[in-house]
Amino acid sequence: MFSLKSSRRTVARTVAVALAGAACAATMTGSAEAIVNGKDSTQRYPFMVSIPVTAVGDPTLKAVCGGSLIGSEWVLTAAHCVDPTLVTLDGTVRIGSEWKNSGGTVRSVAKTVTHPGYKNGDGSFNRNDVALVRLNHPVTEKPIPIADKPGRPGTPTRLLGFGTVDDAPDSTGWVFPDRLQELDTRRGAVSECAPGYADHTRLCTISQVPKAMACNGDSGGPQLQRGRDGRWELIGVTSGPGAPGVRCSEGPGLYSSAPAYAGWIHKAMVRNG
Repeated sequence: MFSLKSSRRTVARTVAVALAGAACAATMTGSAEAIVNGKDSTQRYPFMVSIPVTAVGDPTLKAVCGGSLIGSEWVLTAAHCVDPTLVTLDGTVRIGSEWKNSGGTVRSVAKTVTHPGYKNGDGSFNRNDVALVRLNHPVTEKPIPIADKPGRPGTPTRLLGFGTVDDAPDSTGWVFPDRLQELDTRRGAVSECAPGYADHTRLCTISQVPKAMACNGDSGGPQLQRGRDGRWELIGVTSGPGAPGVRCSEGPGLYSSAPAYAGWIHKAMVRNG
């Protein structure tokens, strides 16, 4: 959400906040608690996708975004996760594994499609922060359906991601788990995020666990709710913090509403299939 500068520290902060902080360091692995103060995944999420990226301007700063499999060859993620001014894709994604670097199915990226109205927030929130990744070949993992609409404020939700366990302000303090993390949250009211941040396209999200929220490395990943049949359905795409100048653990979080963009998503998949 910040404009990209030349120094490593500024690049790190750019990627941290603009990616809801995507990041990883090859020598760093996390503890059992991550997102920030989440927990190890308690079930299989075959639709979960990890997307390795590298920060523009600093090839030593490797990163990861999340995504959701919404079709046999389509992944929904955040637009800033494929923004060429911020990152370059490493060329492959991993689908359906609870482990960041093993298991599941690996596919190459055939194409990315960014919402035409996407705008990086440059210190504020991102607008129209959704994008699609088309895989080079279909996968057998089961996609997640997009909900018809998000539940009302107070509805229980769940976040997934491989993000840092420590929301340190500098990338040298970030610690990343190998295993997928989950966090129970709820839909927040518009008023629970900073003024102007949340609306019908951007969902305010509040942790049900103290000092916890998605953070560096979780961008693009899913926010889930239970459908009428009790199964998970997709309502949100991790976009960034729900207020300026707060650490991840202080929340709230801001999520692009998948139902709000369902029309664009369908049309884009048809045009680019």
